[in-house]
Amino acid sequence: MQNTRNLVIIPTYNEKENIEAIIDAVFSLPRSFEILIIDDNSPDGTADIVKGLMEKHPEQLHIVEREGKLGLGTAYITGFNWAVEKAYDYIFEMDADFSHPPKDLINLHDACLNGADMAIGSRYISGVNVVNWPMGRVLMSYFASVYVRFITGMKIMDTTAGFKCYTRKVLETIDLDNIKLKGYSFQIEMKFTTWKFGFNIVEVPIIFTDRTEGTSKMSGGIFNEAVWGVIKMKISSWFKSYKRDESV
Repeated sequence: MQNTRNLVIIPTYNEKENIEAIIDAVFSLPRSFEILIIDDNSPDGTADIVKGLMEKHPEQLHIVEREGKLGLGTAYITGFNWAVEKAYDYIFEMDADFSHPPKDLINLHDACLNGADMAIGSRYISGVNVVNWPMGRVLMSYFASVYVRFITGMKIMDTTAGFKCYTRKVLETIDLDNIKLKGYSFQIEMKFTTWKFGFNIVEVPIIFTDRTEGTSKMSGGIFNEAVWGVIKMKISSWFKSYKRDESV
């Protein structure tokens, strides 16, 4: 297998219960991954734990500290720009709370090595693979993806998934500073934009397990943003060009 530079971006806000374990889990995989933590000034000391671990993993573990809780979308965009600037080949999104199984980073990586431009860790590509969620939340998440497919025309089963691998050329092609949705619907806009540019998107089945440590950041406002944001995103796409620069 070819050697590639792989970066896993993990945004954090108050994840002291999970952060050391998730870092250890990624570094114990039988493939080389680096990690970039984007910490939004967690008052529980998450960043301090990470900086302590950086002494043990000086070449593999990195951190960007931000001044406050600035949102999931801007955290990832900060990480994407950092990764592109340093020329990583494959860039991953992953939560800190073990809802995304670290072992599946390898399956996402394999999908991109085999021709995918974006690989999605999908809860819904092979049934409904969600553990420890109340039925109401499962239904809300599932039908959110149905809604997004209806509005956008995408064929992606898990449109809100936050466990993904990108090739660098996708992130170089997308105007990251022009991504408008900043909460969890940021995940929808990134998939939609990748799809509009004609990149190859593959869904890889995962089993999503809700966090057992720490506190969920989900709120009702997130779903309101998604409902109206997706419509605005679709309308604005009618006035944009998605012609790809083939030199990228």
